[in-house]
Amino acid sequence: MSKVKYYYDSETLSYKKIERKKRRTFKFVTLFLVAAALFGFLFVFIGGHYFESPKEKALKRELTNLELQFDLLNKKMEEAETVLANIEDRDNAIYRLYFEANPIPEEQRKAGFGGVNRYKKLDGYDNSELIISSTKRIDKLLKRIVVQSKSLDEIAVLAEEKEKLLRAIPAIQPVSNEDLTRMASGYGMRSDPFTKLRKMHWGMDFTSPRGTPVYASGDGIVERADSNSAGYGNHIRIDHGYGYVSLYAHLFKYNVQKNQRVKRGDLIGFVGSTGRSEAPHLHYEIFKDGERINPINFYYGSLTPEEFNKLLERASLENQSLD
Repeated sequence: MSKVKYYYDSETLSYKKIERKKRRTFKFVTLFLVAAALFGFLFVFIGGHYFESPKEKALKRELTNLELQFDLLNKKMEEAETVLANIEDRDNAIYRLYFEANPIPEEQRKAGFGGVNRYKKLDGYDNSELIISSTKRIDKLLKRIVVQSKSLDEIAVLAEEKEKLLRAIPAIQPVSNEDLTRMASGYGMRSDPFTKLRKMHWGMDFTSPRGTPVYASGDGIVERADSNSAGYGNHIRIDHGYGYVSLYAHLFKYNVQKNQRVKRGDLIGFVGSTGRSEAPHLHYEIFKDGERINPINFYYGSLTPEEFNKLLERASLENQSLD
């Protein structure tokens, strides 16, 4: 029950009841509400500008963390670009040069993306420019990695092909030095043992006892193992690929047959004196693209420099051949 208030009337010398007017009460309530609303607005306005809410603090921490992560991402991209640039330089200056492949132009490695706007969906954000710039940078880096990856795939194929070529080249002496009596005659003009006339001797003669092992000078496929070529007697021809063919003549017997695949150093036959031959020896020839060439240039795989110099000295003597 609300309290009743009175006031003292000096004229009537009596107490009178205080009557509240509704209009005055309404004004008082209205004024109070307006003041309260104004105070609340000022509190929120000032608090919002000078004090952070827990949510704002959390968002600010998250933003700081994102900025840190972005800086770390930039540093990692810079490191990746540096490493990739180094690989690209070595790829062009060493690997592709060694395997005789054309260098990849820098414009091709670092080309952008043409056509439609690939980054349209990233527009409209507060940091759109930064986001688009970083995305472009990552895309270019990925493209350079793809180009380099394809280049290394190509280099791997070329390396495998180069390895096959190195294995195929007839690079060793077909008769080992331990079994060799002497190098009787070299490539060039020599005296024919039967006619005594000077004529071209198209190979090298290695004097060895009958039955001395003869080895394949490079990987390849036996093209012939027969005695159907005039003067050569029992002979073997190995197709090494890449235009190289080696010939082994005057053999005593074969250790391979036609179409057989052989590797460098495999035993293919034995020294003899069949065909147009004056004594047991191996007549050895090399063909490149159908033309006979000097075998002396192909012994880097089995001789020391001293042994090669001695062989070169003997091969240069214009003596009598054995066939």
